Amino acid sequence: MSQAFRPQPRPEILEIDAYVPGKPAPASAAKTYKLSSNESPLGPSPKAIAAFRDSADMLALYPDGGAFELKSAIAERHGVDPAGLIVGNGSDELIGLIASAFLKAGDEGLYSQYGFLSYPIAIRAAGATPVIAPEANLMADVDALLARVGANTKVVFIANPNNPTGALLPRGELRRLHAGLPVDTLLVIDAAYAEYVDDANYEAGAELVEVYDNVVMCRTFSKAYGLAGLRLGWAYAKPYLIDAVNRIRGPFNVNAPAQAAGVAALADPGHLAAAIAHNARWLPWLTREIRALGLEAPPSHGNFLLIRFRDAAHARRADAALTSAGFALRGMTGYGLPDCLRLSVGDEDANTGVVAALVQFLGA
Repeated sequence: MSQAFRPQPRPEILEIDAYVPGKPAPASAAKTYKLSSNESPLGPSPKAIAAFRDSADMLALYPDGGAFELKSAIAERHGVDPAGLIVGNGSDELIGLIASAFLKAGDEGLYSQYGFLSYPIAIRAAGATPVIAPEANLMADVDALLARVGANTKVVFIANPNNPTGALLPRGELRRLHAGLPVDTLLVIDAAYAEYVDDANYEAGAELVEVYDNVVMCRTFSKAYGLAGLRLGWAYAKPYLIDAVNRIRGPFNVNAPAQAAGVAALADPGHLAAAIAHNARWLPWLTREIRALGLEAPPSHGNFLLIRFRDAAHARRADAALTSAGFALRGMTGYGLPDCLRLSVGDEDANTGVVAALVQFLGA
């Protein structure tokens, strides 16, 4: 049958490059380590695991569509207004919902050159046009972003810290970006890695939300809380913005076990502190060791490290060698960084092992 007689998707949908997740742990080595998806090596809180298991008896019932208990726990933990909260099936869903609520055909969504790949997907899916601002030294450039703001710019996405570069936009620069935006342009601050940041110049976005009507802060339980498998995220904004997003949100978008685990995870600050402490120990160690091998590793404020090799071919050979040794890293070609691999912080064996594998590769 001719394609002219088949259902046709919107043309902009076919222009989307589908998101490619981190590759699984290789099956070729005796012991393998998945270091491609920025998952927590400590896993979830035992309290979260227990809450997940306890929810098994309730699987025949629909979850709380308003996630009242979870939003109350988030509000208490972060000192925010529960009326300004929305929870989602990961922060990725919320990014897509925000784009759908505030972008339409003819609008533009702006993001930084090496920003999260979900941004252009969400922008195109909403029928709008993605606009990219170049970065300077793998860091978001506020002047470049503001220079590309026009009459059609309705949403600006900024990841802080940024994935995959690990770069941090200081408070002053974040506020300068916001101050330069029109009042009817929405600034979406994606703070997925906020828990890992230990920097007095950092601002996750809640303070801006409290003052301004055009800011959304997105957060996740997938990273420091170790709940990536349950897909649980949340966003904070003025209630009128949340109301708009709620109008297109699926009525039961977050399942009951995920909600229960999220509440329990928030009730275990000791486990979160341990995950943060583990990262604070091993991220600097990995950075020093990798730089000592003659490889470039920009400063990172997440639970991962970007490693730059001589060129794209060198990065591909390194990726193949590490995979054969049992270490799955993330290739960065999709981000326009073909000479780079992204390494997630793992447990002690993974961290020391991947450095040893790199030493062997570089000495071969």
